[in-house]
Amino acid sequence: MGVKKTYAEINEKIKSGKVVVVTAEEIIGMVEEKGVEAVAREVDVVTTGTFGPMCSSGAFFNFGHPKPRIKMHRVWMNGVPAYTGIAAVDAYLGATELPDYDPLNSDYPGEFRYGGGHVIEDLLAGKSIKFEATGYGTDCYPRKKIETYITLDEINEAFLFNPRNAYQNYNIAVNASNKTIYTYMGTLKPNIGNAHYCSAGQLSPLLNDPYYRTIGIGTRIFLGGGVGYVGWNGTQHSPCGPRGENGVPLGGSGTLSVVGDLKQMSPQWLRGASFLGYGATLTVGIGIPIPVLDEESVRLAAVKDSEIFAPVVDYSDDYPNGTGKTLGSLSYAQLKSGVVEINGKEVSTAPLSSYVKAREIAGILKQWIVKGEFLLSEPAQTLPSADSEITFKGLQEKSAP
Repeated sequence: MGVKKTYAEINEKIKSGKVVVVTAEEIIGMVEEKGVEAVAREVDVVTTGTFGPMCSSGAFFNFGHPKPRIKMHRVWMNGVPAYTGIAAVDAYLGATELPDYDPLNSDYPGEFRYGGGHVIEDLLAGKSIKFEATGYGTDCYPRKKIETYITLDEINEAFLFNPRNAYQNYNIAVNASNKTIYTYMGTLKPNIGNAHYCSAGQLSPLLNDPYYRTIGIGTRIFLGGGVGYVGWNGTQHSPCGPRGENGVPLGGSGTLSVVGDLKQMSPQWLRGASFLGYGATLTVGIGIPIPVLDEESVRLAAVKDSEIFAPVVDYSDDYPNGTGKTLGSLSYAQLKSGVVEINGKEVSTAPLSSYVKAREIAGILKQWIVKGEFLLSEPAQTLPSADSEITFKGLQEKSAP
């Protein structure tokens, strides 16, 4: 009879101090040595991690009411605009938002030194930031302007809410043109002079649970150094693309929408970032525990970098024009070697995400669980998977009906 475990059984082991937890990196060698069934009997939880730039991120704030009250029509945090079309003193600060004074790409390539992600990092670091708000005045909210300095502790409520994080696999970016280009995948040298990728590979959460068997709405996770949850599938969630025999998508696929209390988080795991010629963003740390419910859980979580492949895409033409063409595919083992072959040419590689930090996140989450500080939560609903009817839609230009 095969191995079968439940969330309740695993949580009881966590509470009693008898749980066995390994990282997604550690389980690979265990399976090679002992086999899938033996590891499934021994191990209860596999921890994963990823740390990289995730543009679709940001935070909701409720600033509390000043006296007299104000209905905030425009808000700036250290000069960066926040969206206020929510309620009187609520706002959402996007990680890629830029100050009104930023020259953008008018002085190409723009430097984008400070954006929403940097504001979030500064708040987490305990810095005082300049807060400005204007309103148009109403009978119940008569005030029209406020300017002050605030810290995260002084903000009534703050929670991170990221619509699209933890991409399940992604493109390898190259530049086949004869000039340098500046992209969200970094600066790409001409004539395929370098190749950039962005995934923790064998440690990345959704690559260790490729069919979302245990990751879904309500899953408790490591988020930005604190505890968070999966709130929904992420935007651009596209699980129906081609997959390898091991179930791992061969390109960008699933995504997660995540939420958590910003005040519990750390600037170590939420860092503002600037991309030359492109914009600002937020680097996010996420770790997700995968319960070992059966042997299939182990088989999927023991995936190796050599078994995970990503498409090579030309960001000078095929990506911006949406042609769908690729220049082949490479494994993460090849990418992490530092040099790959593309179109018969040796090309140096570099990651935008940090494998070292991903390993650290998986290790922290492992310790939380071993110490009984973190219980697993069974998702209330699994994410749309490969057998769903989801199709990835693009914006179409058309005349008025």
